Amino acid sequence: MDSSRRTFVLAAGSALASTRIWGANDRIPVVVVGLGGRGRAHMQEMGGLPEAEIIGLCDVNQAAVERGQALVTKANGGKTPKGYDDMRKVFDDKDVAAVSMPLPNHWHALATIWACQAGKDVYIEKPACHNIYEGRKMVEAARKYKRMVQVGSQSRSIPHKMKAIKMVHEGAIGKVYGARGLCFKGRESIGHKPDAATPAGLDWDKFLGPAPMRPFNELRFAYNWHWFWDTGNGDIGNQGVHEMDIARWGLGVDLPTKITSTGGRYVWNDDGETPNTQIAHFDYGDKELTFEVRNVSYTNEGQMGMTETNVVGDLFFGSEGTLAVNGRGFQLYKGQKREKVLDEKAERGSDTKLHMANFLAACRSRDYKDLHAEVEIGVLSADMCHLANIAYRVGQSVHFDPKAEKFFGDSAADRLTTRDYRKGYVVPGKV
Repeated sequence: MDSSRRTFVLAAGSALASTRIWGANDRIPVVVVGLGGRGRAHMQEMGGLPEAEIIGLCDVNQAAVERGQALVTKANGGKTPKGYDDMRKVFDDKDVAAVSMPLPNHWHALATIWACQAGKDVYIEKPACHNIYEGRKMVEAARKYKRMVQVGSQSRSIPHKMKAIKMVHEGAIGKVYGARGLCFKGRESIGHKPDAATPAGLDWDKFLGPAPMRPFNELRFAYNWHWFWDTGNGDIGNQGVHEMDIARWGLGVDLPTKITSTGGRYVWNDDGETPNTQIAHFDYGDKELTFEVRNVSYTNEGQMGMTETNVVGDLFFGSEGTLAVNGRGFQLYKGQKREKVLDEKAERGSDTKLHMANFLAACRSRDYKDLHAEVEIGVLSADMCHLANIAYRVGQSVHFDPKAEKFFGDSAADRLTTRDYRKGYVVPGKV
C-alpha cells in the first residue's frame, strides 16, 4: 500500500472509531495481536469478558494463528475469529475497535502508535516501551488521537495491592523515604545455538520489525528474546517492571536524577546478553528506590515472609514502620522491633481479567484518566528500567534530566535512549 493510500485508510478508520459510543450492553470488537505464551492468556482472559468479543487474531507465525483460532473457536461456541498475518491489516479493518497486544518489547511502541493513528484503543503489555524515546512518542500518539492506551501493569488493578499502596500514601508507616523492589526469579541458562533457516510459516522480517535484521536463531525467538538487547530489556524490564511500577507508585515519584546499576551475567556460559544479576539505585534527594534482580540461585533472606524459589515484591520503609507487598498479600510492621500489626491475604481471581475489564470500561467512558495503568504511568515505570539498564551498560553512574530526557555530559548514555530503526519500521518523530 502506498503512503497516501495508507494515510487515507488510517484517517478513515480513526474517524469511524472515534465517533462510536459503546453502550452498556455492546460487546467491543477486539483483535489479539501476538499469540505467543502471553497471547494465550490474552485470548482466554479478554475472551472471557462479556464486555468484549474477540473477532480476530494476528501473528507473524501462521501456526500460532491456527492454534489461536482453534482455542477461541472452542470458547466461542464454534464461531471462528478472522486470521491476520500483519498487524497493519488489523489496524486498517474498520470493524476492529480495540487491540490487545502481547508483543515482544521491541514492537510495543510502533504497534501502539500505528493502532492509535488508525483509531483503535490499545491494551499493550508491559514494559510500555523498549527505550525512552519510544515511550514519549506513545504518549503523544495516545493524546493526539484520543485513544485509550492501557499498559499491562495489572498490579494497578489488584485489590490488595491497591489497598496496600493507599495505606502507604495515607501514612500507615509514617513518612516514606525508601522502597526496595525484588525480582528474585530463578531461571536457567539458555545455552548456545547456531543460526538456522527460518521455520516455514514464520515471517522473520516482521518479527524483528524495528530491531536490526539478524539471521534466524531459535534463542532469539519465542520467550528468550527477553535476554537480547535488540528485542528485550532483561528481567528488570520483564518480571521486574511490575515491581518497579509498584515501588514508584508507593513512593509517589516519577523519574530520578542519579542512577547507578551494577551486575552481570554470572555463572552461566550462554548466548544471552542481559544481566542475570543486577542491583540498581535511584536517587531522588529526599527518597531512594533500590531494585534487585537475581536469576541464579540465592538465599531468600526471609524477605516477604516467603521461602519459595521466586520472591517478587516490594518493601516500603517509613519513619514509623515497614510495609511488604507481593502477590500473596501484604504485611505491615511497626516500630524498631518490627511488630506485625496487619497481615492481609490476596483475594483469589484473575489479575489480568480485572485489568482488562478496567480497560474496556475506559473504552466506553472515553476518559483516559479512568485507566489504572494509563500509558504515561506505564512509560514512566518502563523508563526506570531503561535508566537502570543504561547505567549498567555504560558502566558508571549517570545523571539524568527528566524534563529533557537527556543525560548530563554523557553521549554514550544518550545514544541508548533510542535506536537505529529499519526502513518500514521507524518509530516516527512526529506521530
